[in-house]
Amino acid sequence: MNQIPPSEWLENVTYDEMVVGQSARLLRTLSTADIQAFAAVSGDTNPTHLNSDYANDTLFHGVIAHGMWGGALISALLGTSFPGPGTIYVSQDLHFTRPVRIGDTLTVTATVVSKDDSRKRVELACQAINQKGESVLHGVAQVVAPTQKVRLPKPHAPQIQLFDPQARFRELLALGQGMPAERCAVVHPCDTDSLRGAMDAALHGLIIPVLIGPEARLRSVAEAAGIDLNGIEILPVEHSHAAARKAVELAALGDVGMLMKGSLHTDELMHAVLSSPALRTGRRMSHVFRFDIPLYPKPLLITDAALNIRPTLAEKADIIQNAIDFARILGVEQPKVAILSAVETVSPNIPSTLDAAALCKMADRRQITGGLLDGPLAFDNAISAQAALIKQIASPVAGQADILAVPDLESGNMLAKQLEYLAGATGSGVVLGARVPIALTSRADGPLARVSSALLAKLIAHHGRAAAAQASLNSTI
Repeated sequence: MNQIPPSEWLENVTYDEMVVGQSARLLRTLSTADIQAFAAVSGDTNPTHLNSDYANDTLFHGVIAHGMWGGALISALLGTSFPGPGTIYVSQDLHFTRPVRIGDTLTVTATVVSKDDSRKRVELACQAINQKGESVLHGVAQVVAPTQKVRLPKPHAPQIQLFDPQARFRELLALGQGMPAERCAVVHPCDTDSLRGAMDAALHGLIIPVLIGPEARLRSVAEAAGIDLNGIEILPVEHSHAAARKAVELAALGDVGMLMKGSLHTDELMHAVLSSPALRTGRRMSHVFRFDIPLYPKPLLITDAALNIRPTLAEKADIIQNAIDFARILGVEQPKVAILSAVETVSPNIPSTLDAAALCKMADRRQITGGLLDGPLAFDNAISAQAALIKQIASPVAGQADILAVPDLESGNMLAKQLEYLAGATGSGVVLGARVPIALTSRADGPLARVSSALLAKLIAHHGRAAAAQASLNSTI
């Protein structure tokens, strides 16, 4: 039978055991996660605690803890240690004397001041002192102390997984800092979300939008949603098919550096792109989702979950190469590619495992370059090092994947939607393999996903121009 170590027990101090002058203490160092968790639980999203740019201009000259975070430490001391389990909090007054900053270590003490035998009440002087010996808060608590001795295993608090979509969004936007806005054909943005997404991308300095669609309808949507189209270029066409053709024509002529899908169907836009020889390359076009996932430590790419329904082995090689090149643009020096199947062993009864094995050998022969491939891998051991360890899979990719290459569109699309709707992931998407990148999102996606997708397309367009300029320079040397 497992023995519980002494540190894992809670034992209270009863009323009869407490004497005037007796005290107890706890130590706690403030972290950014503490501030974020307190804000999430309390709903107090005062920018003084969460926005460093704002906080730097305040009296405190930086982010500080919520005052009641220190008060919560007093509650923790009283409730778990002194007096401990069975304590009833009656009242507490607090005086906040100094701000608490990230990295400060507080020593919280509670000292018995008086006892009331008739009501079993105890008055305690409470104080929190930082690592410099400065008092940051003090006050007096009144509690009803426990009368029965209790010793029981320490309960473990639920684990809080902190995920800040706005912070992840800001990190993504930072990848495009210093790059000029990209002239972008926005194809048939005839609903509020797609139009707002394009205009938000313009406000963030990502694109110079060229709106293509029925002008009266565009202006009607803008007016109803309060979107200002003043100074925005509009190319009027009568319907979505014409909008797609016009956008492709502009891209083929070099008048725009990227495309952005509006409220039309994906197949309408992609049919127009595929019909233009000027936009084709020698590479199969494919779609990549980029996800920020609360329970995964880094961005995760999934491909292809939107364009190629049942890709052949050769098409999968292009799909993976597209994703590797894209991951490198995002700053991943050697992307780790997990080629997914239902199992992690090669089986002639499961064709996707055969493709996975062949793709890995193609990488060995440098038919696929720039990444580290392994497969077949099941989803669990692709993203969980623990699952890979249990299954005795020795792989530099397992548990550390940057890219998940799915067997087909159906499995990929279901995986992407599950991450978004069940795992709280925030996503964006882009089409690769054409002469210009295409910001491609679902019609159900909101403006944030559309702005993020525009950023991805802008990065690709900028990289493509830089590579072309370098190639031209090399050819003249």
